[in-house]
Amino acid sequence: MSLTDSGSRIWLSEDRCDLDAFRSLVGQSTDPGEYPSADRVERNVLVYDSDRLRDLPGTLEGRRTVQGELVRALLDGPGVVVLKRAYTDPAVVDRASEAFTALIEDERAAGTARGDHFAKPGANDRVWSALDKMAVRAPEVFADYYGNDMLALVSEAWLGPAYQVTSQVNVVNPGGTAQSAHRDYHLGFLGQERAAAYPAHVHRLSPVLTLQGAVAHCDMPVESGPTLFLPHSQKYEPGYLAWRLPEFIAYFDAHHVQLPLEKGDAVFFNPALFHAAGHNRSVDIRRMANLLQVSSAFGRAMETVNREAMANAVFPVLLRRRGEGAAEDWLRRVVAATAEGYPFPTNLDLDPPVDGLAPPSQADTLWQAVAEEWTPERLRDELRAGAKRRES
Repeated sequence: MSLTDSGSRIWLSEDRCDLDAFRSLVGQSTDPGEYPSADRVERNVLVYDSDRLRDLPGTLEGRRTVQGELVRALLDGPGVVVLKRAYTDPAVVDRASEAFTALIEDERAAGTARGDHFAKPGANDRVWSALDKMAVRAPEVFADYYGNDMLALVSEAWLGPAYQVTSQVNVVNPGGTAQSAHRDYHLGFLGQERAAAYPAHVHRLSPVLTLQGAVAHCDMPVESGPTLFLPHSQKYEPGYLAWRLPEFIAYFDAHHVQLPLEKGDAVFFNPALFHAAGHNRSVDIRRMANLLQVSSAFGRAMETVNREAMANAVFPVLLRRRGEGAAEDWLRRVVAATAEGYPFPTNLDLDPPVDGLAPPSQADTLWQAVAEEWTPERLRDELRAGAKRRES
């Protein structure tokens, strides 16, 4: 019988969410033998030594092998990986923390501070659209921070090229309560009825349109409330309808895992994984994490980001670093985090394809400006002209 004969897999419904089936999935053990590049398995979560990952992909074949392992881990494995020492220079993280703190203080002073999707108001401090705010405010800091090789390695593995980074800074203050368990964007941000209106194949598609991540900006012992995870839960197909149900919430509360993190560690996970920020039971740790949501070129990011302003702000940094001998790979990673890497949608009457099926993307223009050492004025004019060509 085909799936379409019975319709049983075409539409998902809340009343068919089966806790026993869910329990059998999340009761699996992560086999370290299937992930030879991992350092260890801790509480069913794969833990990688970033320095070791840096040594492995010396060729395209080596890079693909490592990335393939990360994809298996996120898709068919526990759904979450910890990259120890993703940021090897603590000064890079500290400078970013200073920039984030300044943004928080500015928004408090202006009365525009915001809360969280899944936590009570006042439990934490959050900066939305932190990516472009940081790029414009502190482009040097931005370049050093987002030129990170581990961020690029995992993002490219899960999403392919032309991925788009967005960032939301979250600070959970002492006493801040935990979030409720949830799945994430896209379908995780819809109500039950609306999510159920999407066919099952869209439920399977949603997780591969984004990658969730978090960079620890301070040491995070368990009492400070690092993220709670339920490994292997991303594999439960009706999970976007199940995560609000009381019996599934209770199961998460009883069986989630938590791993302590050190400053500079990064966690990446499948957005369909059941997860939640933890309760900060410490008395003096303001737990700061940079929450990364990396989007496929084929999906829609959660936030609108002024990438034109970001490109203009970061361009002088890229020019100077190139003149100082920065590696091309590093420069390209910064460009990828800064500019729009996908050329569509556009107005093809005004913006026709050039030497192929697609016109140049904003990232193509920024890279050309770096390679050819344009003036900032020329880049500004070219980016503005490109934006006008995309208008209908």
